[in-house]
Amino acid sequence: MSSTPVLLDNAQTQVRSEVLKDKILPAMLASMLGLALLYTAGFSDIAPLHNAAHDGRHSASFPCH
Repeated sequence: MSSTPVLLDNAQTQVRSEVLKDKILPAMLASMLGLALLYTAGFSDIAPLHNAAHDGRHSASFPCH
């Protein structure tokens, strides 16, 4: 068995960077935005906004109290 490391050629490196750029990064940004909106709405002083976030957490089976 050979223990020499296998170097990635340019095509494999490009594919990995495209996956990161085209799929993972937008998914992470969307998740962060969604969490920020949910957090902001959950601690809002505006009653209808807070109640909407509260009901949304219950509908997703996420305990909140």
